[in-house]
Amino acid sequence: MNTPLNAPEYVAGHGLLAGRTAVITAAAGAGIGGATARRFLEEGARVLIGDAHARRLKESEEALAAEFGADRVASLPCDVTDEEQVRALFSLAERLHGGLDVVVNNAGLGGTANLVDMTDEQWSRVLDVTLNGTFRCTRAAMRSFRAAGTGRGVIVNNASVIGWRAQTGQAHYAAAKAGVMALTRCAALEAAEFGVRINAVAPSLAMHPHLVKVTSEELLAELTAREAFGRYAEPWEVANVIVFLASGYSSYMTGETVSVSSQHA
Repeated sequence: MNTPLNAPEYVAGHGLLAGRTAVITAAAGAGIGGATARRFLEEGARVLIGDAHARRLKESEEALAAEFGADRVASLPCDVTDEEQVRALFSLAERLHGGLDVVVNNAGLGGTANLVDMTDEQWSRVLDVTLNGTFRCTRAAMRSFRAAGTGRGVIVNNASVIGWRAQTGQAHYAAAKAGVMALTRCAALEAAEFGVRINAVAPSLAMHPHLVKVTSEELLAELTAREAFGRYAEPWEVANVIVFLASGYSSYMTGETVSVSSQHA
């Protein structure tokens, strides 16, 4: 469990993304997407956030706009399994800001089911959101960057250490996240032709208060015991690595998956 002794110190913004425009999917609420939107704003970016949950998305937009300014925050409901909604999200970025600089593909869906009992619907739903959704948004971003012809642009995908590891009940999620890693590597080679970098983060155990509430104490203790620091990551700790990959500090990195964890095998 997180304790004051192990609690990390929040890192202030340093203008690493000043003047940049970013699209972030699954960015409503208290998870990694919401933390990434906040960290990007703290680093000087403008953000367009999408999420399949329209009400939570609007609440997130209003809260961020009140803190950082309405001119720097916009939102549009987006289910990444729907190609028309994905196109609409990227079209809005074009209309609002004349283009974009960074795309963070955070949308993903988990679940637990042993393969022998897993239904086609369970398998397909996790793959469609987590892998196919990342594909749709990566394709849209690459098309936008290529058409802009600026010779720059960054995509950061949210993978998971489970893409490397084996875990019972997680065949669909592990396959999807391993797919995100492979997609990142292959797309990065293609995108390099027009100056675009594509990398991924692979968190292990990132929790927020709402998730902690619905996780049993026994399971949380078991999961945190596996981590080197004996605690779960705060969502903003993962967001910090996304900021790094989105910034000029990672200018020579592409096709890489960065583990935000002490365990990746």
